[in-house]
Amino acid sequence: MPERRANAEGTLLAGLRSGDETAFAALVDDLHGGLLAFARTFTSSPALAEDIVQETWLAVIRGLHAFEERSSIKTWVFSILVRRARTMAARDARQSGPHTNGSTEVEWEPGQGRRGLWEQSPVPWALEDPAMIHQSQEAFEVLQSTLDAMPETQRQVVLLRDVEGLPAIDVCNVLDLSETNQRVVLHRGRARLRKALDRYMQDGSRPPSPAGRGAGGGIR
Repeated sequence: MPERRANAEGTLLAGLRSGDETAFAALVDDLHGGLLAFARTFTSSPALAEDIVQETWLAVIRGLHAFEERSSIKTWVFSILVRRARTMAARDARQSGPHTNGSTEVEWEPGQGRRGLWEQSPVPWALEDPAMIHQSQEAFEVLQSTLDAMPETQRQVVLLRDVEGLPAIDVCNVLDLSETNQRVVLHRGRARLRKALDRYMQDGSRPPSPAGRGAGGGIR
């Protein structure tokens, strides 16, 4: 961790442990939206996702003095959420009955050639200003719908790596994945997003909104 970032983390942690309300408010402002989006990868219930995040914040408060600083505060908080989410989502599933979560679309597999990849190489997008893609609400909705339709682990890895910016090793620790598995899952997720955006840019195709998922659970 760079020295400046380490110093900022140390200052924040000291404030949190001393009961500084401003420090805690800053942490909540920084992480709450991402935590809620991540919680929605474990459940289709917006109310349960909110409960998971609230339980996570309570656990953060209780565990601050036991935090051993072997990771960043952000990674530690997301790790807490994963444990709370898995417990609470499993309990909710037992009470609500079985459900499916994920897509049946064929995925790319190492050693399987082009299965699950593009049938043809992507065609360059005809844009005078490529930056316009970032300003397109429709393109944003395509990415959000594609993200929402991803299998659970794939969606979680993409959120942690590409939205929250966690290092690969932290994502492996948070989700209990091997480095190879994390890398393959991330590749699949990024390829899925790129493929959906490519279809949209070529002919305006938009993926259907996945049923049973919480809205707004990802890209910010």
